[in-house]
Amino acid sequence: MEGYCPALAVTIAVDIEAVQIRCADAVAPAGPSPSDLYWTLGSICKRGETATLEHEQFAKARVQQLLESPMALPSIPRVMALLLSELDKEEVDLIKVSSLLAQDPVMTARLLRLSNSARFKLNTSISSVPEALAILGVLEVREMTYAAAVAGAFRHVGGVDMEKFWRYSLNTAKLMRRLAADRKTGVTAFTVGILHAIGELVIHRGLSREIAPLNAKVSIFSPQRAEAEHEFLGFSYAQVGAGFARAWNLPPMLVEVLEHHDAPFVRGSYEPMAGILHLAAWRCRAEEMGYSYVDLAETFPDTTALALKLDMDAVLERDPIEWTQRHEATAFSA
Repeated sequence: MEGYCPALAVTIAVDIEAVQIRCADAVAPAGPSPSDLYWTLGSICKRGETATLEHEQFAKARVQQLLESPMALPSIPRVMALLLSELDKEEVDLIKVSSLLAQDPVMTARLLRLSNSARFKLNTSISSVPEALAILGVLEVREMTYAAAVAGAFRHVGGVDMEKFWRYSLNTAKLMRRLAADRKTGVTAFTVGILHAIGELVIHRGLSREIAPLNAKVSIFSPQRAEAEHEFLGFSYAQVGAGFARAWNLPPMLVEVLEHHDAPFVRGSYEPMAGILHLAAWRCRAEEMGYSYVDLAETFPDTTALALKLDMDAVLERDPIEWTQRHEATAFSA
């Protein structure tokens, strides 16, 4: 296998305070810089290979360490936690939802901006939360609340063009909705698309210096970004995003899709939505990078598409009718 030496005996001992990489008879003492440590790990364990148990444990420990960093993971506001809990109930108390939102005017304003966005193409403007609940329904308001809450928690992230980030995420959400139109799951395809790259923001908050060398080589929006992160960090934004969603008590189905969409059907997960998200993210990243048709053909994730009984033309035919405009992205980044 490319990038792997079977004769090299590698044991990775995971300890947040002291990490040692033992190779054959030589022992490298704890203390390498995070960048050196990530690069060494990535060089040993290339994405797509059968990862060793030690590597998986190491990667999980590093993700957990990142998520526990006060700089990386914003805590969910108490009002938002109560609101999401109420919206997840089978019978939602609409009066309580309105009351909770009234305690957070900024969140309410963001939610109303999303309600009036081009996504719904409404003939009249929505001016209040009760009106949004009546016109759009509880499910749509719940999904927009997820998105609005996350957008509010990550308003400014160093090293990331936030307007471009939300434009890309919105495009992915739109394409997800078209690709998964006939699938029923516990979370909407649009929400999956909106939130799928949130791990990238967590990484840039918690590992801003460590990730800078990778940013100089591979764009945040490149279709090869997840693979590059696996090689450099030992994990990708997908696993970090799943950890974030888990910490915020977002739906388990969403957590699973986020965690595995960078390599669907590979790590023991066979959730079709993860495969659909993989294709949607590839297409929208290609759009951000200005790929030609030849570039699309060369990078098309054919293995994932085959598992879903799709081909490249079928994916391209479902392109959003309108790619996201600046004013739509501003609804999130403002």
